[in-house]
Amino acid sequence: MSAPFKLAPLPWADDALAPTISANTISFHYYKHHQTYVDTLNKLVEGTKFADMKLEEVVQATAGSADAKEKTLFNNAGQVWNHDFYWRSLTPSQTAPSGALDSAIAEAFGGKDELIAKLADAGKTQFGSGWAWLVSKDGKLSIEKTPNAETPMAKGVNCLLTVDVWEHAYYLDYQNARPKYLETVLGKILNWEFAAENLAKESTPVRAAAE
Repeated sequence: MSAPFKLAPLPWADDALAPTISANTISFHYYKHHQTYVDTLNKLVEGTKFADMKLEEVVQATAGSADAKEKTLFNNAGQVWNHDFYWRSLTPSQTAPSGALDSAIAEAFGGKDELIAKLADAGKTQFGSGWAWLVSKDGKLSIEKTPNAETPMAKGVNCLLTVDVWEHAYYLDYQNARPKYLETVLGKILNWEFAAENLAKESTPVRAAAE
């Protein structure tokens, strides 16, 4: 029986984000850390009801569980989902926010520069390992930060972008300079097109099957 969860392909070549994020960091982060989360997740779901669920469903079903096994399952499923989302939040060909996303950014933060400053602050002030997120609810944007494997998606929040602030995301390139990592990533390789696609999903009505 094949494993239900796979390591999702990177959306760009290993060296595409250099020098902001080196191929060396990608080699360890993606092929070692991310792969280990996937492998562990597959072992944990084997023979359980979770093996037939989608990844997002596993995360939401185990979030906040008091059961020790489900906590471990959540940690690994959450990290797989978060990393999948993180890779797509980055791009070697950054463009500026436009259209509905640009308008939403202006309304919520005053502009892109102000948004980036708040996202950087969330990443800098996240104690220990975790994530900084740009999220939306009813078209309104806000910033969240989560520890460890936690994700706003587990609570049904629409995520637009994320930045990984676990040390393995930046230590080989920036050592302990998390603020420098955040400044560089947020300024040079954020995937605004991905954010716009995620914002559009929230405002797209679900069509009835009979339509």
